[in-house]
Amino acid sequence: MKNHSLRIGIVSLLAALLLSCGGGGGGGGSGPVFGNAGVGAPLAGAGSPAPAAQAAPSGNGLGGIAADDGSGSATTTAASGGDDGSGVGSGGTGVSTADATGIGAVDGAGSIIVNGLRYQTGAAVGHIEDAAGLQLGMSAKVTGPVNADFTSGIARSVDSAADLRGPLLSVDLTQGSFVVLGTTVTTDEATVWADSSGLAALVPGKTLQVWGLPAAPGMLRATRVEQRDPAAFIVTGTVQSLDAGAQTFRLGGLVVDYGSAVLSGSLDGRPLADGTLVRVRAEGASPGRLAATLVQWWYPVPTAEGSTLQIAGVITNYAGTGSLRVLGLEVDASSARITGGPPGSLGTGVKVAVGGMLSNGILKATQLKIRNVPGTGGPASFDLTGTVGAFRSAADFSVRGQAVNAGDPGVVFSNGTAASLGNGAKVHVHGTRVVNGVLTAVSVEFE
Repeated sequence: MKNHSLRIGIVSLLAALLLSCGGGGGGGGSGPVFGNAGVGAPLAGAGSPAPAAQAAPSGNGLGGIAADDGSGSATTTAASGGDDGSGVGSGGTGVSTADATGIGAVDGAGSIIVNGLRYQTGAAVGHIEDAAGLQLGMSAKVTGPVNADFTSGIARSVDSAADLRGPLLSVDLTQGSFVVLGTTVTTDEATVWADSSGLAALVPGKTLQVWGLPAAPGMLRATRVEQRDPAAFIVTGTVQSLDAGAQTFRLGGLVVDYGSAVLSGSLDGRPLADGTLVRVRAEGASPGRLAATLVQWWYPVPTAEGSTLQIAGVITNYAGTGSLRVLGLEVDASSARITGGPPGSLGTGVKVAVGGMLSNGILKATQLKIRNVPGTGGPASFDLTGTVGAFRSAADFSVRGQAVNAGDPGVVFSNGTAASLGNGAKVHVHGTRVVNGVLTAVSVEFE
């Protein structure tokens, strides 16, 4: 107990030092380290045990909203073949037998939905860090076959880990952003607020854990924000000013010393280089600098010719639909079907989801969906399919463990009414925001 108290005191002191210089260090945390081969040994010296919410998930390792709720909405068919009864199968039902890679935020369950693509997860292996299981808004990488229009797939593996954890330095309500560990975090209508009412409720000095999508160097678009007790640090971003001799690089406002770090997750033997997206975990820090214990390639994607990708992120380096970058990857969307807004609204800073195939290292997009335009906004969409549980009222129940409020007068009910809600009812819930951990429903359809 004495050692634990001493450690918390040291972490708090380091946080204060970092706050004084406008930056801070990166992460640690209990749970498995995943990289090229999936789950490995726990990170040595990863710090104090995580809160209860970070306990290892059960079953296939997904947990949370991806756990089977008994409604029959989660498949139990092997992902390697056959039909799971949902119209999604491997071969013969429009789903390719070749694995594709999807990266984005979880925006639904039944089994899980990432970037609007619904994956069956009954046979998936989950590698989940920093949380008990998948929740709305968590960033994730999903590997498995998908259909040609990127609406259905079968997950073979699902990886997810927090992208930022550290003390809140400042909040800018006008810009809709905040700063943690030298990283400017922007928010939008789709940001999930797990335990607060939003940006205005955040308190400087409080430890935040954030899932998000890397944007320009030093910036992250938050997809989920949680408040946490002080813990070891995590920071994600684009490597800049790499000095291989000194074994340092910059992430936003931080200098990262990786001399004693484990490097994990590089595909095809690619070395660390400027422009690489990484997630850094660290125990020790000094003002403006952190000593990394682990440097992970952030959700690395295959580079093989013809690889299928569907990724969400914030556009950088926009030079027209034929030349833009998403998550650091060069994208040619000149022949893509563009939805979600007018093509003229595309530009640097716009959040999109793009799908297509790699050709000569460039993602040749067949589809591009505009998700958010700075200053204009964009549609936020969350969907849950499953069985009602923990029912107290139309304004207070859960689906797949996710709290739901369908008590507002404007909620549209199909195949039933609000009076039809109750434990055991099978529903599809659609909502547009999650505040204080509660999904506000727009519509409820009874199955």
